[in-house]
Amino acid sequence: MPGLAGHVRFAGRLAAILGCLLGALALHGLWRLFRRPSPWPPRFLGAVAWLAGARVRVLGRPLKQNVLLLANHQSWLDILAIAGASGSTFVAKGELQSAPLVGWLCRLNDTLFVERGDRLGVAAQVASLRRALGGRPVTIFPEGTTGDGTAMLPFKASLLAVVDPAPPGLRVQPVVLDYGIATPEVGWIGGESGIHNAVRLVSRAGTIPLTIRFLEPFDPAGLGRKGVAAEARRRMEAGQAGSEGQSGV
Repeated sequence: MPGLAGHVRFAGRLAAILGCLLGALALHGLWRLFRRPSPWPPRFLGAVAWLAGARVRVLGRPLKQNVLLLANHQSWLDILAIAGASGSTFVAKGELQSAPLVGWLCRLNDTLFVERGDRLGVAAQVASLRRALGGRPVTIFPEGTTGDGTAMLPFKASLLAVVDPAPPGLRVQPVVLDYGIATPEVGWIGGESGIHNAVRLVSRAGTIPLTIRFLEPFDPAGLGRKGVAAEARRRMEAGQAGSEGQSGV
């Protein structure tokens, strides 16, 4: 756990996040009052990433609609940073709906919750995701959990039922996240609780470098879920190799 200096950093950053939340809620309410699409939830999440210490560099251009983003997953910071960079919503496990504060923030950003054990409800969940894909970007972490950043975990093709068959006009855009020298510290793995991980990172001295590389999108038509998973993984591994080569320059 953090020492005295870490506790001070945590308290200061938490106060800043709460202040940012109040401002974002006021702006979000104003936009909703005039029945305008609100850009503030993803902007707020991006701001929280910055306040928590992440310094995000974006490479490539994220598509803004009719796109499914597939990203590697290491930390809860991934969600904040991708939302801020692309305006994306996310597919998340159903149990997050009831999590204090986190569930509310997820709903504010139009998160799509899935119950992975509910086989009878799969069709309804896929239909809901298909409707969402007609608007703002939707992000799925095909590994299904967080890894340590050294190598991607196997992709769960079952998470990609929405692309089998693919809706007309949909594009899949692979995304690679790289925390550079902070990778060993950032990963949320093993038995570490979410609260402990959050306190540890927000209390951390200095900043956390994060490069988000939006790769070239591709047409998923005819590939099926396994084909989409394989093609996305191939491109993401090539993108990771490129990032490592550049960091060594």
